[in-house]
Amino acid sequence: MAAVRGLSLTAVALRAVTLWPGGRLLAASRGPRALRELSSSSPEAGEGQIHLTDSCVQRLLEITEGSEFLRLEVEGGGCSGFQYRFSLDTVINPDDRVFEQGGARVVVDSDSLAFVKGAHVDFSQELIRSSFQVLNNPQAQQGCSCGSSFSVKL
Repeated sequence: MAAVRGLSLTAVALRAVTLWPGGRLLAASRGPRALRELSSSSPEAGEGQIHLTDSCVQRLLEITEGSEFLRLEVEGGGCSGFQYRFSLDTVINPDDRVFEQGGARVVVDSDSLAFVKGAHVDFSQELIRSSFQVLNNPQAQQGCSCGSSFSVKL
């Protein structure tokens, strides 16, 4: 997927505060992962869904403007074989699935959805980092210690 406005973020190797145009914080340096209370993106919470935490919804409402949304992609790489990639986007493609909660939208293409269905998207803000991350991915067998890459269940 092409970078939006010439900027895309890979969840791996974020080492300094990254500002989206206009000074909106999108992510910052890596650190230990904190788990949060999780909330579903829909009442039926099916396996083919992506669930958004309250902190994810709140942060997306703060940083998105107009038709912007958070795109979640899975690509080959990272220390465990696959890695999560987050970017702000405005174009919804025919093979995309849109998950919306409280006015915040996360979009996942059909190929990536197979690797993250049933997972939770969270925004974690800590002293040493702030970033979107995938938590409790039922498709992941194991992951690296920073939580940005994973291997899939066979």
